[in-house]
Amino acid sequence: MDAHVDKINTGKIAPVEAGCSIRLDDVQVTLSSRAGAVEILKGIDLTIGKGEAVSIVGPSGSGKTTLLMVIAGLEGATGGNVEVASQTLNGLSEDQLAVFRRDNIGIVFQSFHLIPAMTALENVAVPLELRGTPDAFDISRKQLERVGLDHRLDHYPGQLSGGEQQRVAMARALAAGANIILADEPTGNLDQETGRTIMDLLFELQAGGDTTLVLVTHDPGLAARCSRTIEIRDGLIHADSGRR
Repeated sequence: MDAHVDKINTGKIAPVEAGCSIRLDDVQVTLSSRAGAVEILKGIDLTIGKGEAVSIVGPSGSGKTTLLMVIAGLEGATGGNVEVASQTLNGLSEDQLAVFRRDNIGIVFQSFHLIPAMTALENVAVPLELRGTPDAFDISRKQLERVGLDHRLDHYPGQLSGGEQQRVAMARALAAGANIILADEPTGNLDQETGRTIMDLLFELQAGGDTTLVLVTHDPGLAARCSRTIEIRDGLIHADSGRR
């Protein structure tokens, strides 16, 4: 059997260059529609190093969010290779991808995706409990303290402001020790001051260790805060301020 095919089918660790956190080789995503095939990503070649802060910019419909979803293993590539955190994602089952995300990826969406019937502490602890972490609530409490919500542990999402809910979502993303944070317009539903506070916190957390941050944004100011900006147009990389 071809070694490359065997690697994909078994989900074995792929050899990735030292210091590389994300590598995409000729990645394509084509979706079916009533009008025929729609090419979303048309051949993306991208390498992001460990600890980089990278912004993804471009017009609506250009493929930014799809690119983020491919990196997270939430959208499968229809062509090319996807390697994230030393793992080849091509060919992994849904269960394998779920385990991969649990162990490596923190995702912060524009919408907070909190469970209304659970407190802030419980919302953060859920992923840890699902993986069988024995001290899930202690870890969750520390992460909520880290984002300044130690006084809101027992409050439900409906009792929290938008900024506080986004902090809970961030704490949840960080609680499992994810080394890659993917953020998709995380301040889109927040007022300007609250959004700035949230992003200050996110960049502070990213700068404090070896965490890789990939941020999809329409905000030029936020993009400029990253060490590198990648512009996507019509499913292709149009510009890369720090091509590796």
